[in-house]
Amino acid sequence: MDTPNTTVDTEALVLRDDNNGVAVLTLNRPAKFNALSGDLMTEIEKTLAAIAEDRSVRVVVLAANGKAFSAGHDLKEISGKTARDDVDALFRQCSRMMLAVTHLPQPVIARVHGIATAAGCQLAATCDLAVASTEARFATSGINVGLFCATPGVALSRNVPRKKAMEMLLTGDFIDADTALALGLVNHVVAPDELEDATNALASKIAERSPQAISMGKELFYRQLEGGLEAAYAAAVDTIVCNLMDGEAREGIDAFISKQPMPKWRDR
Repeated sequence: MDTPNTTVDTEALVLRDDNNGVAVLTLNRPAKFNALSGDLMTEIEKTLAAIAEDRSVRVVVLAANGKAFSAGHDLKEISGKTARDDVDALFRQCSRMMLAVTHLPQPVIARVHGIATAAGCQLAATCDLAVASTEARFATSGINVGLFCATPGVALSRNVPRKKAMEMLLTGDFIDADTALALGLVNHVVAPDELEDATNALASKIAERSPQAISMGKELFYRQLEGGLEAAYAAAVDTIVCNLMDGEAREGIDAFISKQPMPKWRDR
């Protein structure tokens, strides 16, 4: 399904550009290293909410302008909040935004070209997939200013082995893109001039698959991770039965059995 490029406001905190079922969202606070201010997080939430209702979008790519993917929370904004309720509201907003990525029906791919630190690392880890430049680096660096990256640790510990997650959280040290790949924090590492094309290729491949199956599968994937083994299998059975009863799955199975071309779900 061809969708024309979206006209964007270059002053906006989040830029959106849609093409062929792929929505590219670009964080646009380059002078602040795309620090996650309250205003930026609000715009991310609003944009994701709109995409969740947009059936023309099959995949989301999350990118950023400037030198950094995201340097995490805006520390100047945090330092200006002295009331506990205000600080609590900011971090609850961040957690809500991260959950919006997870709950989005469409898969989200992080396109990481530079540093991703603290909540920026959390954002990359929260995305369903991640493609990184060889120049990308990752850290949960709050400990360097006396702040344990508690909320980033939630996403980090669900992506990398426990002891490596603790090492990152306790030292604040950076890891390079190849180490992030070896640990499972990212899916692919490519040269900087190949990053956009590699991410687009992955997004396009996913966009060609059945959107209903992907939406159901993504929801099940995260739900079963949080339950015990028996609950996970029970949830998986419910999901695969619903998927098999769905018209798109039936159409695909019939095409396979009859040796006919697979349906072009992307064109719908």
